Amino acid sequence: MAHRKSHLPEKTCVVCARPFAWRKKWKKVWDEVRHFRVALEAKGCSVDYLATGAHPHATLAIALAASIAALKPGHLIVVEPGEWRLARDIERVCAAASLSFEVRSDRHFITTVVEFRDWMGARKQPRMEHFYRAVRQRTGVLMAADGEPEGGEWNYDHDNREAFRKQGPGFVPKPRRFLPDAITAEVLAMVAERYADHPGELKHFDWPVTRADALIALQDFIDHRLCAFGPFEDAVWDSEPLLYHSRLSAAMNLKLLNPREVIDAAIAAYHAKRAPIASVEGFVRQIIGWREYVRGLYWWHMPEYLDDNALGAEAPLPALYWTGDTEMNCLHQVVRDTLADGYAHHIQRLMITGLFALLFGVKPKAVHAWYLAVYVDAVEWVEVPNTIGMSQFADGGLMGSKPYIASGKYIDRMSNYCAGCRYDPALSTGPKACPFTTLYWDFLDRHRQRFAGHLRLVMQVRNLDRLKPEAVEAIRTQAAQLRKELARKNVA
Repeated sequence: MAHRKSHLPEKTCVVCARPFAWRKKWKKVWDEVRHFRVALEAKGCSVDYLATGAHPHATLAIALAASIAALKPGHLIVVEPGEWRLARDIERVCAAASLSFEVRSDRHFITTVVEFRDWMGARKQPRMEHFYRAVRQRTGVLMAADGEPEGGEWNYDHDNREAFRKQGPGFVPKPRRFLPDAITAEVLAMVAERYADHPGELKHFDWPVTRADALIALQDFIDHRLCAFGPFEDAVWDSEPLLYHSRLSAAMNLKLLNPREVIDAAIAAYHAKRAPIASVEGFVRQIIGWREYVRGLYWWHMPEYLDDNALGAEAPLPALYWTGDTEMNCLHQVVRDTLADGYAHHIQRLMITGLFALLFGVKPKAVHAWYLAVYVDAVEWVEVPNTIGMSQFADGGLMGSKPYIASGKYIDRMSNYCAGCRYDPALSTGPKACPFTTLYWDFLDRHRQRFAGHLRLVMQVRNLDRLKPEAVEAIRTQAAQLRKELARKNVA
């Protein structure tokens, strides 16, 4: 479809009155909920289901208030919400109705919010690696009988940074596809009609939306891609947007899969000698490390997290994020695939779309809103720490110890995007200069004082200091011109 220009504030979700702009994400959420309703009714449960568009309620809070008024419950039981604002809305609605309510722990996580707060204790600089090791010790995940980590090391990240050679990855097993059933087809038609002017596509929708399909997707990953996941988890190739990644995050976030069973399946493959320790540990770390850690950090630091802006970034999000219309091949490819599939793996998000926004100086909350809008696995507890914290360094180092910055040379090393681009990743000035490289040096120049003494960035700042003054001035001029051009396209 032709992508119409869509700036985020103009599009609002009819359920929660929040700005969302992408069709495939909400199609998957509504689809899974409708299948869940059918499953509950098949078990004999009485379900009060309010279909999108079939009720007059503008927000979930208003809908809850209406249901309380109609059903007159004596007590409300709710699973921990995945969003701080929703938790406050439930409190407010119940208080207004003089209704007692109980919040029960979400069993689709390995740790609880309270456990994370206890772990935080008096820590001034929490780190995911420390949390990850503590959880493994407590749960016994990938731990040997003698109390040491399986394989002898806690972390095999050093083995998981390989890139493909010029010939590319070769044959990569495709993830199992799930064709639409009657409920999915109904939701597809509804979304296509109601949100025809929103960006994104529906024709490639093949995500699992039932528990049975999610279990098949899990086994498909374990059988066909886990083995090679570790070495190439950071690699990128333009004709293979999925590569060896599991594509299970959406199923876990929608609670079709429990993270414990996902981890158990990966460890079983290791014990059966069907996957190496580096691949299994790297995959387990994404779940028991990052996933659990970002959730805990979200609830610990909200609501301040949403407004963090340690670097003072205020630029609007470039329009290319909604269209993919750019001569930067890496951004063009990743945004194009995102609009088509609702998915990009972590390096595409962190080191391409996120990196450009960080170097350009986009307002962190705008970057977060975009990620929340376009990816099918995005919920606020995931996106706030990962985007505002890790990707944009707007929390000043709470999520990660340093900003993830790099020039175009990193993208060239880890992908084949630069081979099809008119820009040269080695150049920072001139007509062929890679905007990533220009903005990388400009970022270091603008934030020199902040990072000159930073242990993990001091060498990069010293490299900046080796440039001649006239070279730095040329970089500043080129960066200013780039910002001016993208601002003009935003207006257009």
